[in-house]
Amino acid sequence: MTHPTTQAPTVPDSPSLSPAQARLRTLATTGLIIGVFLNAMEASVVSSAMPSVIDELHGAAYYALPFAIYMLTTTVSSPLWGRGSDIVGRKKLYLIGMVLFLIGSALSGAAQNMGWLIGARALQGLGAGALLTISLTIVGELFTPQERGRVQSFISAVWGISGLVGPLLGGFLTDQLSWRWTFYVSLPFGVVAFYMVSRYLQDTGTRRSAQLDWLGALLFTVGSGLSIWGLELRNWPFVGLGVLTLALAVYLESRHPSPLLPMRALGQRITSAAFVGNLLGGAAYFGVVAYLPLYAQGVTHGGATSAGLVLTPMLVGWTLASITAAQLMKKIPLVRLAQAGFAVLSVMFVLLTFTVHSPLWVTSVLSFFVGTGMGFSMLSLLLAAQQSAERTELGAVTSGVMFARQMGGAVGVAVMALLIGEAAIHAGGVELAEGLRRAYFLAIGLVVVALAVSLSLKVPKTVQA
Repeated sequence: MTHPTTQAPTVPDSPSLSPAQARLRTLATTGLIIGVFLNAMEASVVSSAMPSVIDELHGAAYYALPFAIYMLTTTVSSPLWGRGSDIVGRKKLYLIGMVLFLIGSALSGAAQNMGWLIGARALQGLGAGALLTISLTIVGELFTPQERGRVQSFISAVWGISGLVGPLLGGFLTDQLSWRWTFYVSLPFGVVAFYMVSRYLQDTGTRRSAQLDWLGALLFTVGSGLSIWGLELRNWPFVGLGVLTLALAVYLESRHPSPLLPMRALGQRITSAAFVGNLLGGAAYFGVVAYLPLYAQGVTHGGATSAGLVLTPMLVGWTLASITAAQLMKKIPLVRLAQAGFAVLSVMFVLLTFTVHSPLWVTSVLSFFVGTGMGFSMLSLLLAAQQSAERTELGAVTSGVMFARQMGGAVGVAVMALLIGEAAIHAGGVELAEGLRRAYFLAIGLVVVALAVSLSLKVPKTVQA
């Protein structure tokens, strides 16, 4: 597929691989997918184990921190891993990230107190920041544009399945063995992934002598951390300081020849649209997802199973849409697929505002199509951004798009909590339903703006299969 407004893809359209080369590529990609599975599973598996964890380690006051610190270090570190892989090579940094992830997993399982567990989860999240970001970047270099869509849609499917399996697996291991095995279970899979990538992957990164903007990177990391942490804690001075620090980081980055953020790529319309679309879409989607379980339990008076009945269709919809988009991109431009995804999201969030007092099955059906809209828009924007990126910027562009989505999610969760209201969250019933309606209105505004941004992009007249 070619886009007249972008540069040529980083990979030729018809590479000629020998059977042996194709086999090595398949084995290396399998190792990368195992790493993605571990990343996604560890983000959710601990949820089922936490009641047992706080009972044994006596840490009820720190219940949320093992979740929050993992997501924080994963989110903040991903741009560092992405840009670093542009400079020193993908394979080396991926393997370092996997080692950090496995050490963090082992230390988490061996934790003797909550402080130990929180620190180990921070290290685990730091390594996890490399797994998804660098995996998607490597796929962007190993495969042609058409193949890339298929592989990345498969990665999306693995991510979705992992999110479903994680809590179930965590509960089973906790009941049958110990909560510690929710962390230890990652070790054998991680070792297999490490072996396959180290043995079969030929390094795809182009090493260069450029020096990372360490001051800008430090300020960006600190600013991101303060912003996300402040939003988690609703500490607005932290948020304000984080935003100011990020603004200073962007200023310094714009003047450096090798910035952490892909500043030059952000000057291109397709890349900036991918960033904005992921930021706004992530805020709308993850902001709503965080409170749908409350809807299931506090409005429809269901249990934990009911919460799953709302969230599962979203993950299924996202997965199926990603797979479908990978097939449709052979005939339909990526820009059109992204526009369709945001259009579906806009309609679904409008419908959700009318169903806050409806039976659970109505919301479940609509949530499936919310996931469908995300699957079309997020995958299409990521692929379009990768196609427009120069090879030396591919890691930074990929990690930047992923960071925008995660950062948007953190902002969305915090802002929607304010719209719903703490009193409504605790009261449930009609108050919670009306609070969710206000959150849906915000989601509508976010995705409509994202749709407008995507509609501003030029669409190629022809698409090459």
